[in-house]
Amino acid sequence: MKNEVVSLRNMAATDEAGKTPAHQQVYEQLRVMILFGDLAPGQAVTIQGLIEALGAGMTPVREALRRLIAEGALIHQGNRRVSVPDLTASGLEELHFMRRTLEPELTRRAARRMTAGVLDRLRSCDSDLNTAIELGDIGGYLTHNYQFHAQIYAAAGAPIITATVDRLWLRFGPSLRVVCGRYGTSSLPDKHSDLIGALSDGNAEAAADAMAEDVDQGMQQIRAALSEA
Repeated sequence: MKNEVVSLRNMAATDEAGKTPAHQQVYEQLRVMILFGDLAPGQAVTIQGLIEALGAGMTPVREALRRLIAEGALIHQGNRRVSVPDLTASGLEELHFMRRTLEPELTRRAARRMTAGVLDRLRSCDSDLNTAIELGDIGGYLTHNYQFHAQIYAAAGAPIITATVDRLWLRFGPSLRVVCGRYGTSSLPDKHSDLIGALSDGNAEAAADAMAEDVDQGMQQIRAALSEA
């Protein structure tokens, strides 16, 4: 999976020399693996295995794991193992509620601050997303879908809400990979053209409504996949 994908917050810490600290690099690598389902829900991995896979030292891996466990993206299994938590029906309900509350609001705020440059990037990202869907490229779909949302939320100018949404994506992202693996990419919902149109028109409420529909469709597909598991 592409490790250049950054978080919605885009706030990677740097040391005085301007380089990203080792623990932050490991955190971002693990975060991408979780977000895009390279670590599947319920799949236990050893700390030593992660050290070897990432080519990192024990200390930065432990620090990154500590952060991800605190964020709810991982759980400690004992015996030096961690895993991505399985998404329960009640957990999915909570995530759906939180996403539907916060992501349309971020979109509404982004619409009021939208620029031609951001719109161009959204159109380019959506084009790449559509290509991934046509090719059945699951990794490409997940990456470009995330980037599309991330660019909208970054434009909202609401770092506290965005940081909260950032953590929500870590909780349902692995299950979205399950959806893609089960149904492929051709059946995945796409409200992005409606979103781009509303953002281009400066219609904040229409953009928020389109985002709410996008959230609903995505979470409903996850719910359907989990019910069949």
